[in-house]
Amino acid sequence: MKLSHVMEELVEERGLDRTVLSAIVCEGLQVVYSKKYPDVSFLVEYDKKADEIRILANKLVVGSVANEFQEVSLRKARGLQEGVQIGDTIKVPFEEPIGRIEILRAKQIIAQQIRTIEAEAIYKEFKPKEGTIVVGTIYKTEMHGVSVKVEDTLAFLPKSLMNPGDVCTSGYTMRFMLKEVLAEPRNDNQLILDRKSPEFLAGLFRLEIPEVYENIVEIKKIVRIAGYKSKILVSSHEKNVDPVGTCIGFGGARIKPILRELGTEKVDIINADYSTEDLIKNALKPAVVRRVLLVGDKMAEVWLDADQRSIAIGKMGQNVSLAAELCGVEIQLMDDASPQAVLSNVISQEEGQKKLAAENDNGGE
Repeated sequence: MKLSHVMEELVEERGLDRTVLSAIVCEGLQVVYSKKYPDVSFLVEYDKKADEIRILANKLVVGSVANEFQEVSLRKARGLQEGVQIGDTIKVPFEEPIGRIEILRAKQIIAQQIRTIEAEAIYKEFKPKEGTIVVGTIYKTEMHGVSVKVEDTLAFLPKSLMNPGDVCTSGYTMRFMLKEVLAEPRNDNQLILDRKSPEFLAGLFRLEIPEVYENIVEIKKIVRIAGYKSKILVSSHEKNVDPVGTCIGFGGARIKPILRELGTEKVDIINADYSTEDLIKNALKPAVVRRVLLVGDKMAEVWLDADQRSIAIGKMGQNVSLAAELCGVEIQLMDDASPQAVLSNVISQEEGQKKLAAENDNGGE
């Protein structure tokens, strides 16, 4: 069996070690030979010099052969190895054939062993990169997602983890978060990618903004509706560093590469170092909020002009939903026409009148 050209092809295409590859081939052949000839003790080895696989059988040297699969005559044995005696065990070339079924089985065993070794190598290489941003090239669009080449290894981006605005064209380079590295392939996929999660966006910020990478500016929280909008809460660990300005950059230089990666998705960056009321106001932007009233720890009533209400709500209620999630409170949008607003205004007026009366009394005294 001349194997050098086949082995060279596998070594070049898949990066397999020649020694390991030859051992896999020998193991696969030994399994099928042993199954077809169960009474024979086999040794299968690769003769590198002759570039062939040698199938050897361990046989007992005897004067008269009763079982040709287990015994060899003294005369024949001495033709193979000098000085042997009756009772010795020697390795004899095995010349009986195997059929098409056994050959197919050997191929399956060898292929499975190669896949196992490749999976182990991929896991060892990529597991330390899990949770980081990687660059990949779109390879093929499939029914359930997109195949992507990452460092010459195929990865998979499921539809459920795609940004709705993504246009995946073959040959196009994009950035992804390496969400999961599996020890063994699942549905032929071992590297699972992600472009939809808040963690992907956080990874882009760490990649593009040195202060975020160095934790001078900390991302406190991200809420995201992929393809529509993300809101990011940031804080600075140094007084002279503005966290929002640092993330945006001069003329938007730092945020623009991130926005290009997200397509049409918008990003609101909000300073966490403000009061809860101001945080809610900023979270509802681009709407202009007149007043915020906290009702306990879990609710906030927000007053704004009628023309700002739809802006605060956003498309299908997504802006106010993201703001509520970011601030950790339920947000009720109020206006002057609502009974709650009227009652609140009455209370405010009464409190103002009482305060004015008290000041007048003090002045009279």
